[in-house]
Amino acid sequence: MSNDGFSGAGAAGDGTCGGAAGLGGSAQGGEADAASGASAVNSVALVTGVSRRGGIGFAIARRLAEAGFDLVIQHWVPHDADQPWGSDDIDLVVSELRSCLAPGRRLVHVSADFSQPDAPEAVVDAGMREFGHVDVLVANHAMSGSDGSLDSITVADLDHHWAVNTRSSIMLAAAVAQVRDPRVPGRIVFMTSGQDLGPLPGEIAYGASKAALASITKTIAYELAPRGFTVNCVNPGPVDSDSYVTDGMREALVPLFPFGRWGLPDDAARLVAWLVSEDGRWVTGQVIHSEGGFMR
Repeated sequence: MSNDGFSGAGAAGDGTCGGAAGLGGSAQGGEADAASGASAVNSVALVTGVSRRGGIGFAIARRLAEAGFDLVIQHWVPHDADQPWGSDDIDLVVSELRSCLAPGRRLVHVSADFSQPDAPEAVVDAGMREFGHVDVLVANHAMSGSDGSLDSITVADLDHHWAVNTRSSIMLAAAVAQVRDPRVPGRIVFMTSGQDLGPLPGEIAYGASKAALASITKTIAYELAPRGFTVNCVNPGPVDSDSYVTDGMREALVPLFPFGRWGLPDDAARLVAWLVSEDGRWVTGQVIHSEGGFMR
């Protein structure tokens, strides 16, 4: 496996972010370990698309750090740099997450372009080199832009979204399924959108690529259940993630939320953190819409 893109050795956190109370189970071991008296093994979670402090990926990684997971995070800053909202300072992203780690826990970060076929394997390999196993995958990354309506979409647009959003997520799942420590629970969470609940005008490539993940979730969940994994897919709904949301968009959509506000990155992160916890052990094969009652 390639070393390309590996950046940043593991570093223990000081736990200054406080605990993520109420997640339902720690990141150490499982019921079998407790019954057998085996030494605790800490769970390692890989979270992709962690490139902005205002994003969903950062919120998920922070929740898992506070819950006691060791972390592998993936980012691809050039993607954000090409967007209207620009990129964040990745050193600050990593530093803030490290400050949230539980005492003794570690984090590695990987710069990887998921349009490249070997990138998923390289990211999982980085986690293996640091921790010896990877047990949880949250495939949060997504490609923005290079999309269009049916009249303007191109083959290149479709292929690029498929490669980044769909192919890489499936291959990440395949790789993580091979390297879980059997003493800790396996968890995989894909991220989708609301394409099954209403139209996504002008986003043919994005909607198709995300729909594929939602549709394949039950099959992957079936295949991986005998190997100790739950597999679910989360639609976080419209989230004010300090990126694509303009003031006009924010104001226009507020009336469509019964709670009178947009979703926040931490709303999605709370659900994901629960799904990968011990309390989420009997939920699998589900596409969960966490939209705060958003009305289309």
